[in-house]
Amino acid sequence: MQNIITLAHGSGGSATLKLIDQVFKKHFNNDILSQGDDCAKLSITNSNNLVFTTDSFVVTPIFFNGGNIGKLAVCGTVNDLSTSGATPLYLSCGFIIEEGFSIEELEKIVEAMSITARECGVQIVTGDTKVVQKGAADKIFINTSGIGIVPDGICISGKNAQVGDKIIISGTIGDHGCSILLERENMGFQAEIKSDCAPLSGLVHDMLEVTSDIHVLRDPTRGGVATTLNEIAFQSNVSIVIEEDKLPIKREVQGVCELLGMDPIYLANEGKLLSFVPAEKVEAVLNVMRKNKYGRDAQIIGEVSKAGEPKVLLKALSGGARIIGLLAGDQLPRIC
Repeated sequence: MQNIITLAHGSGGSATLKLIDQVFKKHFNNDILSQGDDCAKLSITNSNNLVFTTDSFVVTPIFFNGGNIGKLAVCGTVNDLSTSGATPLYLSCGFIIEEGFSIEELEKIVEAMSITARECGVQIVTGDTKVVQKGAADKIFINTSGIGIVPDGICISGKNAQVGDKIIISGTIGDHGCSILLERENMGFQAEIKSDCAPLSGLVHDMLEVTSDIHVLRDPTRGGVATTLNEIAFQSNVSIVIEEDKLPIKREVQGVCELLGMDPIYLANEGKLLSFVPAEKVEAVLNVMRKNKYGRDAQIIGEVSKAGEPKVLLKALSGGARIIGLLAGDQLPRIC
C-alpha cells in the first residue's frame, strides 16, 4: 500500500478496500464490523432508554500534547453520551481525508481511537471514508456518532437544576484550550500544558454507583465553564453563583491567560464535567470522583441560588461579584 492517501483510496474500489482492511479493520475490528455490510445490525432490547448523538471534529493541529484528532473524536462523543447518564455502546466514524495525507499518521489516529474506545468499553461498528482533492480539506476531518442506553431510574438533563444543588467541576479548567493555543500559535512559552482530552464514561459510572440522584451533568467544551453554566441556567431557569477562588486552574494556564488577556472560564475542556448534585449527596459524590483518575482534582465551585431570572454570578477574589455571560464570539476556532 502507498504511504500517502490518494484519490483512489476514496474511490470505493480495491484501494479503498485495502485501506479499510489494513488500517481501519486492523484497529477497529469486532464481530459487528467484520460482517462487512453497509449497516451495523445491533441488538438493543431496552430501546426506550436509547440515546443517540453525533459530532464532527476539525481540530488543528491534528496532533497535540495529550492526544490527537482521533482520540478527541471518540472522547467527544462518548462524553456527550455519558453526561446524559447513558452507558456508551456503539460508535460510527466518518473520515474526510485530504489527498496526500500520510498513511502513517492516519494509522496513529486510528490506533488512538481504538485504544480510547476499548477504555470506554464501546465498539466502533460502522464508518465511511471519503478522500478529497488536495486543498479541499485540511488534512483530515472526523465525524463520530454514538448510541448508548440510559439505565432505569436515571434522569439527567440540563433542565433539572434545582435551588440548593451544589456544583462540582471534575478538575482543572482550560487545559485543552490553552494547549491548542500554544501549539498553534508557537508563542515561545516554556509552559508545559497538556490537553485534558479524556473519556469520562468510567467517572460517570462511578458517580451513579453512589447515587442516581444527580440532576445535571455536562462537559464544558467550546465556550468553557462560563458558557456551559449559562446554558444550564437558561434551561432550568435558575440563578447560579460560583466562587472564583474555588475554580481549579493550573498555574501555567492562569499565567498564559494573564499574559494574553484571556479568561480561563471561557477556554475549552475535553476531559472535564460539571455536576449538579443535591447538597445531602455532594460529599459522597465528591469522594468517589476523587478516587477516579479523571476526577481526582474535583471541587465544589458554587451552587444554584434561586429560581427564576437565569444568570451566572461570579464572586471574585477581591470580594466583588460580576455576571458572566455566554461567550460572545469564538476565542479560538477549530479547537475540537
